[in-house]
Amino acid sequence: MDNNETMPGGRAFRTWIGEVREFLKGRFSLDEDKAQRDEVVSAIGKGVEFKGVNLWVLIFATMIASLGLNVNSAAVIIGAMLISPIMGPIMGVGLSLGINDFELLKKSLRNYALMFIVAIVTSTIYFLVSPLGEARSELLARTVPTTYDVLIALFGGLAGIVAQSRKDRTSTVIPGVAIATALIPPLCTAGYGLATGQYRFFIGAFYLFFINSVFIALATYAIVLFLRYEKKTFIDKARERNVRRLMMVITLATFIPSVFVGFRMVRVSYFETRADRYVAQVFNFPHTRVIECNKSYAKGDRPSRVELLLVGEPLDEEVIENARTQLAAFGLDQAELVVRQANNGDRLDFASLQQSYQELLAEKNRQIAEMQSRLARYRVTDVEVDDISREVGAIMPGVEAISLTKGIDFDVSGQPLDTLLVCVVTPKEGGDAIDRQTLAQWLRVRTKVSNVKLFVESE
Repeated sequence: MDNNETMPGGRAFRTWIGEVREFLKGRFSLDEDKAQRDEVVSAIGKGVEFKGVNLWVLIFATMIASLGLNVNSAAVIIGAMLISPIMGPIMGVGLSLGINDFELLKKSLRNYALMFIVAIVTSTIYFLVSPLGEARSELLARTVPTTYDVLIALFGGLAGIVAQSRKDRTSTVIPGVAIATALIPPLCTAGYGLATGQYRFFIGAFYLFFINSVFIALATYAIVLFLRYEKKTFIDKARERNVRRLMMVITLATFIPSVFVGFRMVRVSYFETRADRYVAQVFNFPHTRVIECNKSYAKGDRPSRVELLLVGEPLDEEVIENARTQLAAFGLDQAELVVRQANNGDRLDFASLQQSYQELLAEKNRQIAEMQSRLARYRVTDVEVDDISREVGAIMPGVEAISLTKGIDFDVSGQPLDTLLVCVVTPKEGGDAIDRQTLAQWLRVRTKVSNVKLFVESE
């Protein structure tokens, strides 16, 4: 017999492990608030259909997203993603594979193709007639898919199907998934590529959209299997295996290229970080500055390059050559260093630039002086108010508190007449009477304001 089974410590440890297991099982269980299988299938099936309202909403969402990309507005793009019904057919594909409902699969793929065509045509028409043809940052961000896009689509799809499998579907999970996975902006970017004849935009954006679609469907399929939904009986087992193999081929065909793209993106980022550190440390001269640094990572037969534009005192060729020898110390031994230095003609430009800065500085100083002059008009007095309050308390013991405000008199036509000083005095209870005339005269002398309005609160 195992000693661990007879020892009290062993039994206590097994009991503790069991309690931890039960605790984690209860915490991570998806059985609580789980909707019935038929209810989930019905809800996702409704979103699969693209006709009537869904089709018009898709067109409107595509137009909004295209406008957002055109004017580079992230808020408008997010709004389009929230109202777009584009996730329905994608989740329908994953659900249909999970429950062996191949009629739903065909319906989902058919509507997926319709959704893609409608969105592409709508965005292409928009960008054909739009007067703004420049590719902005929001648009360019949807042209280079990476492994990170795969992970975002996968985890977003997991969150989406888990939310759909609940009885309460009013949470913010589905809108959040729509924003994170960003399905409609890549379609609009693909339309931009077709409208402008830039087919690299079309290919990159379409691939990004396709990646998101495949891995949202894959995530839906995984959760459906995890929830053990009842599968439809299918007589033709060979056909079932063929469909599953096709899904695996599509998944690998989209994932593997994205790995290479993501790996290159990481290497480019690493190269740029090392290049920035190299420039900051090696080209740190007291009278020479780097005003431009262009970094280009290796592509094909072209090696990596760090190109600098310097101003100030020209560096000798020996100094530049010494800088080249330090590339290896920063992990840039395969990179080329190109240094361009400003010539005499550039100095004339810098002299002109310096003059422009001086003119700008003079204008700023003038504005500051004008603002200070305006501020002085609204100052209560040149003397600190707390000094005046203490002095009033000394010469008139009956004063409890005093308030001073400087203002301007206006006539009924709105024309300013004169500045005035408004004084509100709070007397002490049971104190001596306040000589208003003497106090007003003293304030005129003390504040150098001739027009004084004095008010005593008890009067």
